[in-house]
Amino acid sequence: MDIETIKQWFTLENVLLVLEQYRSFGVLPGIVATLLESFFPILPMFIFVMANAAAFGLWKGFLISWIGACLGSILVFWLTRKIGQKRFFRFVSRHRKVRQFMYWIERHGFGPVFLLYCFPFTPSAVVNIVAGLSRISRQQFVLAVLLGKMVMIFTISFIGYDIAALVKQPLRTIAIAVVIILLWYTGKRVEARFSLTEKQSNEGGAE
Repeated sequence: MDIETIKQWFTLENVLLVLEQYRSFGVLPGIVATLLESFFPILPMFIFVMANAAAFGLWKGFLISWIGACLGSILVFWLTRKIGQKRFFRFVSRHRKVRQFMYWIERHGFGPVFLLYCFPFTPSAVVNIVAGLSRISRQQFVLAVLLGKMVMIFTISFIGYDIAALVKQPLRTIAIAVVIILLWYTGKRVEARFSLTEKQSNEGGAE
């Protein structure tokens, strides 16, 4: 089974069917799904969060997704800190772009990590690992995860809570689309700011 086949399977309908099938396990499947996305960026966090909101309701679904996503990110961060000196992580941390990203996080601390976690399209697995390799404090990282994921997951949960309303209430659909576009645009601006900082650092080093 290739990556494209896996991606095609993870639709909102299929995830809702799985949650219904394992209803006897309560909220555990919803928590596990969002937790695993922190380890495997190929998994669609957007779909998992929408499914939790549709299956459990807005607030309960939001809480389930938030707990799973935060636990996953903190666990990846902790594991990276623990085994960061192993051969694979030493190789990763020597990569130029990874080191630039690490230094950027170290210089600015809470702010960029919080912003990155606010955006639904950020590959959180990458951020988790790079933050773990950096010297950002545990307290800053945990706070950034808790608050950033809260913003991102509530936005997606609000969309997934009542899919039918997106068709019946066009103004609401437009408002949500605008929010998503703004989040995407802001995420691109943060990425561009990082690229500019990286370019300036390279130019400064070349002088």
